Amino acid sequence: MMRATVYPADPFEFESDAIAPDKSISHRCAMFSVLAEGESTIENFLRAEDTLNTLKIVGHLGAEIIDNGSVITIRSNGIKESSEILDCGNSGTGMRLFCGLLSSAQGHFILTGDEYLKRRPMKRVTQPLRAIGARLDGRNNGDLAPLAIRGASLRSFDYTSPIASAQVKSAMMLAALRSDDVCTFREPELSRDHTERMLRGMGAHIEINGLETKIWPLEKPLSPLNIRVPADPSSAFFFAVAAAITPGSTVVIEGVTLNPTRIEAFKVLERMGANIIYTLTSEKYEPIGNITVKYAPLKAVTVEENISWLIDELPVLSIAMACASGKSIIKNAEELRVKESDRIKTVVDNLNLCGIVTEEYPDGYAVQGGTLQKAVVNSYGDHRIAMSFLIAGLRCGMVVEDIECINTSFPNFFELLSQCSKVER
Repeated sequence: MMRATVYPADPFEFESDAIAPDKSISHRCAMFSVLAEGESTIENFLRAEDTLNTLKIVGHLGAEIIDNGSVITIRSNGIKESSEILDCGNSGTGMRLFCGLLSSAQGHFILTGDEYLKRRPMKRVTQPLRAIGARLDGRNNGDLAPLAIRGASLRSFDYTSPIASAQVKSAMMLAALRSDDVCTFREPELSRDHTERMLRGMGAHIEINGLETKIWPLEKPLSPLNIRVPADPSSAFFFAVAAAITPGSTVVIEGVTLNPTRIEAFKVLERMGANIIYTLTSEKYEPIGNITVKYAPLKAVTVEENISWLIDELPVLSIAMACASGKSIIKNAEELRVKESDRIKTVVDNLNLCGIVTEEYPDGYAVQGGTLQKAVVNSYGDHRIAMSFLIAGLRCGMVVEDIECINTSFPNFFELLSQCSKVER
């Protein structure tokens, strides 16, 4: 098991266009290309374990993939049955979206993943898909991988999701594209909307009215993608917090998506007192621009709305809360319990090791701002926990164990972290 040590940081300034490309968009670029006619070209695809697994699966499904090192070209002629077991690695996004994509494809498919993914709940997608005719099964009555799918004809649906989840919404939208009539999907609050934006940009007939989305079956293949994947705001946010908690520091993150459903964590950090500037530079499938973050003293905040917009950033936002004055509270975030780790428990336990007083709730936790102390903490195989506590180390020093998981989403994380302070591995 590998570990890393990070040392307290002096004031730093850096600009970077090397933040990891967006993970969510990279997954979707690879998947959606199999619904297109012609060549899809993807620049700046995230070359991390999770997204490369998705790309490999697309190849197993019959697509021709040409990778010259900077641009990936995908030629597809429909989804083909594969003799391979389709390994999603650590990616819940990959597994849940492939459930929707493959439920109407002709053939038999097996989806699996690593030891952590096999523990994560899948019934949130398998149950509504079964209700419209999908032949899909797995361990614990379809709740746990490996999952077996035999493509079937799908009925149209009018479905109200009990949770706000971009993964559930995306899986159902992909199923709707090859159902027998117009489908309606509703959610309790708006989740991240990359799927809607990208599919509409490729020519799908999708209408959005508040929390209701209507999806029409495809009458012809989608138009191919021609996209440069922007920087991932979830990855960028680690370095936003790094600057926000280190006096005298500034970071400029270039080429990041400014999609409102993806920068909510930055908005919360602004409410806490950080100095943040957004500069729009382009807009096609997504609004893209630069984000500048400068240190300022932080104050406590309560986070209880738009949780699905910042669910991935909550662990590192908790580090900012630990450095703020006052008691911060996170509510309505029970989804954290079923991520790569139980992130409520792992955040609370590790903050306690760092001398921070916390309160754990079923759907969140409270963090009393104080003085972070150096500790030895475990990531529990969760990339966001590992990176969050390495960022905490910029304030006090930190040893984080089980860091291999960082490669699933942010392969050059340590390269950028070393621009902030000394790091040993």
